[in-house]
Amino acid sequence: MSCACTPTTNAAAPPGEAAEDDARYHALQARDARFDGRFFTGVTSTGIYCRPVCSVRTPRRENCRFFEHAAQAESAGFRPCLRCRPELAPSSVLWSVQDAAYILAHQAARLLDEPDAWPDEGPTVEALAQRLGVSDRHVRRIFEAHFGVSPLQYLQTRRLLTAKQLLADTGLPIAQVASASGFHSLRRFNAAFVEHYGLNPSQLRRAGGGPEGQGTSVRLGYRPPYDTGAMLRFFAHRQIAGMEAVQCDADGVHGALARTWRVWSGGQWHSGWLHVDFVPERSQAVLRVSDSLRGVLPQAIRRVRMLLDLDADPAAIHAVLGERFPDGAGLRVPGCMDGYELAVRAVLGQQITVAAARTLASRLVARFGEPVATPEPGLDRLFPQAAALASLGDAAGDALGHLGIVRQRQAAIVALSQAVAGGLQLHPGCDVPATIEALKALPGIGDWTAQYIAMRALRWPDAFPAGDVALHTALGVRSDRQPARAAEAASLAWKPWRSYAVLRAWASMPPRPAKVPVRARSTPSTSAGTTP
Repeated sequence: MSCACTPTTNAAAPPGEAAEDDARYHALQARDARFDGRFFTGVTSTGIYCRPVCSVRTPRRENCRFFEHAAQAESAGFRPCLRCRPELAPSSVLWSVQDAAYILAHQAARLLDEPDAWPDEGPTVEALAQRLGVSDRHVRRIFEAHFGVSPLQYLQTRRLLTAKQLLADTGLPIAQVASASGFHSLRRFNAAFVEHYGLNPSQLRRAGGGPEGQGTSVRLGYRPPYDTGAMLRFFAHRQIAGMEAVQCDADGVHGALARTWRVWSGGQWHSGWLHVDFVPERSQAVLRVSDSLRGVLPQAIRRVRMLLDLDADPAAIHAVLGERFPDGAGLRVPGCMDGYELAVRAVLGQQITVAAARTLASRLVARFGEPVATPEPGLDRLFPQAAALASLGDAAGDALGHLGIVRQRQAAIVALSQAVAGGLQLHPGCDVPATIEALKALPGIGDWTAQYIAMRALRWPDAFPAGDVALHTALGVRSDRQPARAAEAASLAWKPWRSYAVLRAWASMPPRPAKVPVRARSTPSTSAGTTP
């Protein structure tokens, strides 16, 4: 294969940068999965860039150039490896407490990576600048200073790698791949592939997709360590009858989860099922979605990555939390497939046990969820839409009260549903502080619930429910005069990873008897609110 452009040669690096590149080369030699997605290696002798875990023969040190992002490698003229497939690598955009320019650049990248933040025509530099509250010239300057590429180059690489994964792993028509990847013109899509990769899209096509009706499978990478047992047990203790099913093997390593899902995209609702199998020996999760969700596969991939926290960097997190919580290196923060669904479940779980919250949620889905056909036994309902519960109004007492939901929760669910139906967004592209305040302004939603929603739905790694009673117990401040203030003070050392600190603190609590048929304990509930 010929490269569309010639990679630039490697200039002499400063001593500090050279030492860092030497460390990266050692990680490359070891094929260390902990560094997957944290850097990419461009090989000047082949014009190809790879992940650290690539199985090909390790290139010579003098032929290697190292990049923090795939966009940088492609901007330098390298094309993606067809064996290790850089599009499968976990994301490497980190939160930081460093200078404002660093935070602005990484928040811009985070917004570009979040399709829910751009529901219509997709992002532009002007729209990105408006979301960040700065000029488009400032966004370009800051972004290029930190990433070495422009925002549009970064976005183009993300779109091309998304398309590359769909071409390799699915049987979607090329026109549908182009549209799902964010290209509004098939001609532009084809031209971009030839320009960047020296290939036509059809040349990357593999035998993907499988027989009609059996779904489409894609592989999702993550960085170890990953405590798959803890993640699966968390969801197993909270699974809603009719829409979720979780399996966890006795070894606590292998398992799977399945569920129904509905998403708004392209002016219409798409609904179906998805199934995820963990393959820990390859540091991968295999996602299979129904044929009805093939057109929104990029959104499904993004949501599942958030659901399972596949993009976390355990090394960076453990460097901050390891001294206080040495045993939690593999714990991740469970996310969600839908922010509204998670928010309703959080309200239902206020001040009751996990088992009670699960029962109420199952009743709600059975009463208001729409039916859906799936091949998974027992999965036949979708979570109710916000509009359906928002329309209850004064009738909520009869409709929700018969399910066992107390009056205060009824009002909170209706108010939350009306807010979401009226435009309140609950996804990672939201303004976190503004969204938390908007949630707390609703009846029946306090700081604990808002912080919990921020942690799991908004994917805010620094959320901290300071009033959580189980957290007070785990941190040894429950007997303090003001335990919430004491917990907040202790948490300052864990910024910007306090959400992970909360999970580790909960996991350090003594086990409670389980009432669901799984072979492990759950994260404990709290009197300030369960972890629904």
